[in-house]
Amino acid sequence: MGSQLRHRFGTALAVLVVTAVAGCGAAAAPSSAPPPPVGELARRVAVATTEQGTTAHLDALQRIADENGGTRASGTPGYDRSVDYVAGVLRAAGYQVDTPVYDAGDGRELRNVVARTRGGDPAAIVLAGAHLDSVPEGPGINDDGTGVAALLETAERLGSEPGTRNTVAFGFWGSEEDDLQGSTGYVEGLSRTERGAHLLYLNADMLGSPNGGYFVQGGTGDDEEETGPPGSGTVAAALGEELARTGVTAERVPFVGDDDAPFVEAGIPTAGAVTGDADTKTAAQADAWGGTAGEVYDGCYHSACDTVDNVDRVKLGRYTSAIAGTLARFADVAARPSGD
Repeated sequence: MGSQLRHRFGTALAVLVVTAVAGCGAAAAPSSAPPPPVGELARRVAVATTEQGTTAHLDALQRIADENGGTRASGTPGYDRSVDYVAGVLRAAGYQVDTPVYDAGDGRELRNVVARTRGGDPAAIVLAGAHLDSVPEGPGINDDGTGVAALLETAERLGSEPGTRNTVAFGFWGSEEDDLQGSTGYVEGLSRTERGAHLLYLNADMLGSPNGGYFVQGGTGDDEEETGPPGSGTVAAALGEELARTGVTAERVPFVGDDDAPFVEAGIPTAGAVTGDADTKTAAQADAWGGTAGEVYDGCYHSACDTVDNVDRVKLGRYTSAIAGTLARFADVAARPSGD
């Protein structure tokens, strides 16, 4: 997450209405989100996350940082190696992979990674993304190696030819820590028609905060910058329902301007998955999810100690399953989600 952004997780925020966790007994409200997949797609999603898979990707990103001055910040050799690693994993899995450049300022052009399934409608894209860079001060394994690992694991299990109506795509953005330059460059590089082809965007940014929570962004807030465009609440509802299937109830929170922001500005329905950064856990959140009230969600946020040892693997596994399930729900829809 960007160094100039702080999430408002500690305020009085609406609780997402989803299927209750075991023992809570609250009834689920009807959702306008598409139902969970069936058949072969359901089988693929059911094995969409293994701790071994996500761990392998986190370990790879840690090694890259260790071999390159302890960082994967944009514009450094660690970032370039991260791009090559992610692109290599996705090419090996059979995806159509591109590494388009974006303007990183000061005359620099850096690379994003964008991968797409084969066989789906190229005019109907279901996109999930995570930022690939760290801050200069550390390796960035929770922020945002966890988002990267979750998307890579989802992509590998889904497969490059899942037989879906729509194209499922994965974006890995550079320079999030430098004012969202990678994701902004991607969106600004789309024609009007290409923007219209994006059915939704799902952002994954910090999925393993050791004292974190289960937060879903989209469909709540005071204005469209916070809620996202129409349809965002539908995508967020699906993500919340998928988290409930893993046994947790999520809290709905507003967007605050991470890599979701360029997509929101472009009018693309958007949702976000996050476990928290430098804000403080409330007593109610500790009662709901465990952890320690009065302490920050991630004590190693933007620090050298944001290593593989700074990741809650249970949270990461749940979010990986939920993201995979959410993408699968929209992989066969006939139109962009609308209404909230």
